[in-house]
Amino acid sequence: MLDFKEILSVSLILFSVIDILGSIPIVINLRKKVGHIESEKATLAAGVLMILFLFAGKSILGLFGIGVEDFAIAGALIIFAIGAEMILGIEIFKADPEATKGASIVPIAFPLIAGAGTLTTILTLKAEFEQINIAIGILLNLLFVYAVLKSTTWLERKLGKTGLDVLRRIFGIILLSIAVRIFKSNVFPGEVL
Repeated sequence: MLDFKEILSVSLILFSVIDILGSIPIVINLRKKVGHIESEKATLAAGVLMILFLFAGKSILGLFGIGVEDFAIAGALIIFAIGAEMILGIEIFKADPEATKGASIVPIAFPLIAGAGTLTTILTLKAEFEQINIAIGILLNLLFVYAVLKSTTWLERKLGKTGLDVLRRIFGIILLSIAVRIFKSNVFPGEVL
């Protein structure tokens, strides 16, 4: 049953987990490497992943003998690598000139938008909210993600090179922190660290 309060709650929770605004420096950095990012493709791929996880997430992971914790740890490692790249100015994810469109899916659609944190959150939300309200919350977030991805060139012009460099390093540290938190909470569940 449609419930505006549930839709709003789900939307806000997913907005904070996806954190597309915090990913702007990463998206700009990737665009410089590969030349162009297809916003539509990235948004659609992330949306398919999120909706798929809403309806069949645990079953899909179960087919491969993967637990939610394992999935979260793998996502944490990718996020850690991206954060290290941003802070240290090193290149871990090499641009493939033959497959420049690939950056729209990895790492933008997964793990930046529909990462382990987002997908795990969707599985968790199912215990508290109706599926239809979660689906609407996902769609609202995807619209916002698409708008942000489409406006990265404009944002880059407004921030300038120095502003982007500072943002990239700050968000690199934040990404490293998020990766460590996800890793710790899934390797040592329930322990106070």
